[in-house]
Amino acid sequence: MAITLHQNGAKGERRKLPHTTVQKLLSWGLPVPCSRFLQRQPRTFPVAAFLLGASTGGLLAMGLFQLLVNPMDIYEGQKMVALYGVVGLGAVGWGTSPHIRCASLLLVPKMLGKEGRLFVLGYALAAIYEGPVANLRYNLNEVVASLGCTVELQVNNTRAAWRVSTAPLRAVFKDLLGSKNSLRAGTQNISKSFEELDAQVKSDAGFVPEDAPGSDPTARRRASQRALPPRRRSLSTQKMYELKTKLRCSYVVDQAIASCRRWFDRKHQQCVRRIWVPLFRDLLCLPMKFKFFCSIAKVTEVWCRRRIPVEGNFGQTYDSLNQSVHDLDGDFSATIELKEEKQAAVVGANTSWEHVSTELRDYVRQQEARLQWTLGLLHVLFSCTFLLVLHASFSYMDSYNRDIRFDNIYISTYFCQIDERRKQLGKRTLLPLRKAEEKTVIFPCDPSVQASEMRNLVRELVETVPVLLLLLLLCGLDWALYSMFDTIRHHSFLQYSFRSSHKLEVKVGGRSMLARLLRKTIGALNTSSETVMESNNMPCLPQPLSLDAWAYVRAALPIGLLLCLCLLQAFAYRLRRVIAAFYFPKREKKRVLFLYNELLRKRAAFTQLRRAAILRRAREQKAPRPRLTDVLHRRCPLARRWLRRRCVVCQAPETPAAYVCPTPDCAAVYCRPCWDDVRRRCPACTPREELSSSAYSDSNDDATYAE
Repeated sequence: MAITLHQNGAKGERRKLPHTTVQKLLSWGLPVPCSRFLQRQPRTFPVAAFLLGASTGGLLAMGLFQLLVNPMDIYEGQKMVALYGVVGLGAVGWGTSPHIRCASLLLVPKMLGKEGRLFVLGYALAAIYEGPVANLRYNLNEVVASLGCTVELQVNNTRAAWRVSTAPLRAVFKDLLGSKNSLRAGTQNISKSFEELDAQVKSDAGFVPEDAPGSDPTARRRASQRALPPRRRSLSTQKMYELKTKLRCSYVVDQAIASCRRWFDRKHQQCVRRIWVPLFRDLLCLPMKFKFFCSIAKVTEVWCRRRIPVEGNFGQTYDSLNQSVHDLDGDFSATIELKEEKQAAVVGANTSWEHVSTELRDYVRQQEARLQWTLGLLHVLFSCTFLLVLHASFSYMDSYNRDIRFDNIYISTYFCQIDERRKQLGKRTLLPLRKAEEKTVIFPCDPSVQASEMRNLVRELVETVPVLLLLLLLCGLDWALYSMFDTIRHHSFLQYSFRSSHKLEVKVGGRSMLARLLRKTIGALNTSSETVMESNNMPCLPQPLSLDAWAYVRAALPIGLLLCLCLLQAFAYRLRRVIAAFYFPKREKKRVLFLYNELLRKRAAFTQLRRAAILRRAREQKAPRPRLTDVLHRRCPLARRWLRRRCVVCQAPETPAAYVCPTPDCAAVYCRPCWDDVRRRCPACTPREELSSSAYSDSNDDATYAE
């Protein structure tokens, strides 16, 4: 009867579309022309609809391109082709098809739902990979490099210690090996050097001008003889060299005075040529005749005679060296045999530690390059997951138009209008719904998460837990490894100290010239040294890197967004029906009418449909409770709230107003509204044939919450 009456009522309202909350908001918030345009009938205003739809679709397509395609690492030409294709498809689709417009707007709730969480999950995994995982790889590579560096440092320290300890001995043998030729070359060099020194000592240059009359050697020699005192042959070498030095000093001073006088003469001539006024010329050029200032250089000659720069034992040393050089007419020879033995290398130890270190650094670079490639691939895959969101939007729209039971569990404004109209006509109504019925439907304007949404919400939260645990595990492992490596770095400092000292003394006996020469050559090896080599392993200590607070926040932010999307999914999914109903109002009207009639049929067969669940819960209540539960129920008032029995119909907690079935061995608990709904007859203890009959039975085709 309810089906026939409601269908007739629907026919009477076929001309007028349902007055929904969205229509009220559009009429209230937009101008009348805009509101009428958005609420127009199909195939009206075709040109304006195409232009506005094409422009809107093009803008949305450009936004999707900037969000998904532009961050990809592809060629610019490919990006431009993708841009033109996406913008063209968006413009044509939005301009011609309401299905495209509906599916495009359904992207918003879908992005806030399960498909959007898949998209965010990709970025969450990428953030974990770029944060804790990358830091773990860096710290492990740092430790591996530290081990290689430590081994190489040990080898280098041993090698350096051996070289430092044997360096003096190797230097001695090398010098002795080349002493044969060096001694012969040394004597020749001494003779050549002494010839230059002898020529310099005997030279008369410096106190006899080279441009003197008769500038040939004979004339200069005569001039020098006239400059020297008559008894110069009886003077020693020391006195003779001192006298020549004084004469050279006097000669230099005289040359300086002469040069100064010539400068004054030149300046006076230049002044006379420049100034042609007689009086001013004499006055201004008068300072150029002060040549007596040049005699100040005589002071230098006095200083030179008093402090002559000649050592006191120069003459004696010169005479001894001259005699020794003339004695080096003989020849001598020396032979030194040096045998060097090389030990064969150990088999398998030919690989140098430098090569091992280079290979280790190359391996680290390869791992870093592989990490960058993996991150790029993840970004491309995450961008492609948007196709899943787009597919889910079209799938919801198709199911909405094809299956009348699909996601048809919303008590909309039109549903309330139907119920209000039936109430005015005195017919049977549904509102307010029973407690058991409220768990199967959703009130879109209710700000709380309802029963149908809560099950899906809990499941989505449970699915997010593994990712959260992975983040916590990796962050904890990263922190633990950093703490361990940092402790190793602070407590593994080693100071290497190597000290070496040597003293070499070679004694050559005899008083001959050869003995003196050997003492001056080989005696140079009489050295002593002390070497101190210190190093530490500071460059080889691991340098672990710790993530700062912002890095942890960046890694945890996508996970937090996942949790927020789980909470927002219940409210975002309510928008799917609103968007689909806006674009397909006639389909929405049929769906609401079907839901209303469906609930009317279920209300008529309420007891029959709920009997199986009531019997199961009644048997659970009859089962004896554990003794501990009874004790807590009697003696702990705070625990009674959770230990109370519940209604076998709606699972509401037992209250003092609850009805308990008086039938022996039943004692089923009913809340007062549910007791009235079962018409005051306990389904748990009443035979099935005595209950109100109905042709409608429980079905698996009931409308369910669309995930």
